Amino acid sequence: MGLLLAQPLLAVDYTKDIKPLLKERCVSCHGTVKQKGDLRLDAGALISKDVHQELLQRIAATDQDERMPPEGKRLSTEQIDLLRQWIAAGAPFPSDEAIPKKPSEHWSFQPVRRPPVPASAFSHPLDAFVFGKGDAAPQAAPPALLRRVHLDLTGLPPTLQEQENFAKSGDLAAVIDTLLARPEYGERWARHWLDVVRYADSNGYERDAEKPFVWRYRDYVIESLNQDKPFSRFVMEQLAGDELPDRSLSSVIATGFLRLGHWDDEPADPAADRYDQLDDIVSTTGQAFLGLTIGCARCHDHKFEPLATRDYYSLVAVFNPLQRPAKGRAELTVPVDGTEVYTWNEPSAKAPETHVLIRGSPTRFGDLVEPAVPAILVRQQPAFSSSNAATTQRRLGLAQWIANEQNPLTARVIVNRVWQQHFGQGMVTTANDFGLMGAAPTQPELLDWLAHWFMHDAGWSLKKLHRLILTSRAWQMRKTPDSLMRYRRLEVEAIRDSMLAVSGRLNPKRFGPAMKPAIPKAALEANTDKDKIWKPSDEHEASRRSIYTFIKRGLVVPMLETLDLADTVSSCPQRQVTTVAPQALSLFNGEFVNQQARHFAERLKREAGDDPEKQISLAWRLALGREPSPDETTKMHAFLQEQPLEQACRVILNLNEFVYPE
Repeated sequence: MGLLLAQPLLAVDYTKDIKPLLKERCVSCHGTVKQKGDLRLDAGALISKDVHQELLQRIAATDQDERMPPEGKRLSTEQIDLLRQWIAAGAPFPSDEAIPKKPSEHWSFQPVRRPPVPASAFSHPLDAFVFGKGDAAPQAAPPALLRRVHLDLTGLPPTLQEQENFAKSGDLAAVIDTLLARPEYGERWARHWLDVVRYADSNGYERDAEKPFVWRYRDYVIESLNQDKPFSRFVMEQLAGDELPDRSLSSVIATGFLRLGHWDDEPADPAADRYDQLDDIVSTTGQAFLGLTIGCARCHDHKFEPLATRDYYSLVAVFNPLQRPAKGRAELTVPVDGTEVYTWNEPSAKAPETHVLIRGSPTRFGDLVEPAVPAILVRQQPAFSSSNAATTQRRLGLAQWIANEQNPLTARVIVNRVWQQHFGQGMVTTANDFGLMGAAPTQPELLDWLAHWFMHDAGWSLKKLHRLILTSRAWQMRKTPDSLMRYRRLEVEAIRDSMLAVSGRLNPKRFGPAMKPAIPKAALEANTDKDKIWKPSDEHEASRRSIYTFIKRGLVVPMLETLDLADTVSSCPQRQVTTVAPQALSLFNGEFVNQQARHFAERLKREAGDDPEKQISLAWRLALGREPSPDETTKMHAFLQEQPLEQACRVILNLNEFVYPE
């Protein structure tokens, strides 16, 4: 037998072996956010020789009070050996390794300043930022552009008359203004906001009871967008509409935002449930308006963000005076000027004490805290005073700070949300997270220019922001795999509403209680509590726009759920877009789609007569906003030789071109 030769030790690679280990197990306590023991381990240059030996001793210690990391599994023998070898070699690291910035230096915590518009051949400021001195891709074809803008702003395809008018004028700016002035605009864009604020019509949990009159909040959002209410005012009404000096029925309805979360009507632990409700409000407020994951600091200081547990409970103190109107398991509303309003009630100007809860436990009180905003964002805390009012005015103080032009986050967050809906992806791809762990903006100067323009030039007007974006070449350019605009499927609401519009059955009725579409028999049979299934609305009522659909957390309409309706438990920053077999089955075999295919065929016969060529042409113009190509006409003629017109309509409603903007 030959001799077994000892294998030489391989050199430890800092970038490959050491830095990922330190990041995974050490940096949460010894990084930019926290530096326990004044020690930072997030860059090689910060790890001095003075700590090498103690570091090795602590990671190898068996004493629970001494060993590091203090939580989770101990480092493995292999991991300890890696660190030992690295230190024995002199703890080398790349000389060009970047040292992470302090949290206070993070881009989104800096004041919004307006950078100069770059020199460019393009006069539109957005195009100057996007293209600079380069060239833009060709503009999309007029029919595709018209359909794109209609689906973007109203969620409905252009009518035949609108197509003819645009073919004559070619004036896209006029089309944009017309669409922004229509009530359908609010119905389309309200749904985006309802995703962010976790809107649903029921409470969830076991009994999943209907929220009384919650639809008034949905209608408030639609009307606010159609009125082009300044976004700053929109923010303040939702947080403190009952505390505003000029409070109104509408502004009180707006505070339904605070009560939209899921609610357990018979909690096992009422004290814990109370803090769960407050957590829902604090977490949603942080994500929706500020793009901060403040909820992660409920049980301990945030591991990766400069948000302390004290910051979290200081925000809890803002909302702690609220009381949820309920009688046993039944939710109650608040009477305001004689209509019933689904909101919380703040009965007194005297606020209850709020304590830090140690490890989030409602039975372990820590320090007493006063209302405050995250310390990382301010040099001086805003005022939280009652000033002889009927309520504590704490929410008003928070709302005024969030809606202030000096707040570095609010305008950036909403501008990014609007950009995301128009382009398919935000400049910050993590729309609910602008913190240290969120994605960096792809175009930081453009984001800041837009945010500053939005506040100072547009007066917080969302319609002006839409108009600015939609009149740019960046938005109007032809889609390509490498273009700024992403290919994306329409949301399920826009797909369903487009089918109703094309079939001629769309019911334009607006506002009021939700309509309740029929649930397929298969879904009913699988439900464990058949007694609580709603009685479906008649077909005419059920043909209203999808934003008026009853959203029951425990039983979502299958078509909506299959095609990626937003999660309703927490704030949804962006819809998932999945591709799974049940989607094809729902769109091709589903009862709703087949019903609309029948109505579509009846409409074609009614408006185009019995001539197959006229039927095909009309179908393409109604559904796709263009004439069919010669090849498409030939294939559809052949199809109609073997199948009835209804089946041809079903095929058209399932075309990729129908469920994608283009």
